[in-house]
Amino acid sequence: MTGTDVRPVLHADRDPRPILVVLHQENSTPGRIGQILAAAGVPIDIRRPVIGDALPETLDGHRGAILFGGPPSANDTEPHLRAEIDWLDVPLRENRPFLGICLGAQMLVKHLGGRVGPHPEGLVEIGYYPLQATAAGRALTPHWPDVVYQWHREGFDDLPRGTVLLAEGERFPNQAFRFGEKAFGVQFHAELTLAMLYRWTTRGHERLGLPGAQARRAHFDGRAVFDPPIRRWLAEFLGIVFGEEAAA
Repeated sequence: MTGTDVRPVLHADRDPRPILVVLHQENSTPGRIGQILAAAGVPIDIRRPVIGDALPETLDGHRGAILFGGPPSANDTEPHLRAEIDWLDVPLRENRPFLGICLGAQMLVKHLGGRVGPHPEGLVEIGYYPLQATAAGRALTPHWPDVVYQWHREGFDDLPRGTVLLAEGERFPNQAFRFGEKAFGVQFHAELTLAMLYRWTTRGHERLGLPGAQARRAHFDGRAVFDPPIRRWLAEFLGIVFGEEAAA
């Protein structure tokens, strides 16, 4: 390597293909991820299997795929959810860039043979909670946030063979991981926008009373303090997963 600093960046100059975005509700959006990709000129192809959208048999026509979160459990038996878990063989077999977020990460763990389930004491993570990058995570990118936004009742205890832990939490220890060279999973929601925060804490207000969940006011107070490092990390991380190397 020469003295030039090389880093991955997002742009559509050399790869105009869209990123496949899989959402789990009819009215869901890709949030801040969609904003970052749009600003980089990277198109997206949104599919919602819950309303009958099919997933592609190959990712030859896509730069990669992002499987978002949602209300279902990775253990649910609805046919479209089972089909999504099976479909994950496509990006893994073709070695395409893949990112699973919350439910998407749990689905990847299930596909790899791992177990997804609730906290042994029934606790949840709904609000802002501490995050600690591992040595492998810091080697990937040094700018991990110290606190991240969570909205989940389930997690994964033991990572499947072949995965590398990138970040840890206190209540749910496994928070981010890598499988192979191009597949990633994160338990937290860096894609959260302010509009999404209002919507989640309004429509999902009953979950704010679950054991360990934070009160609604704490969600907005936390965003004012913790969001800038999360936003910075997400832009860098998307560049690492889906970007191309460029001189800094």
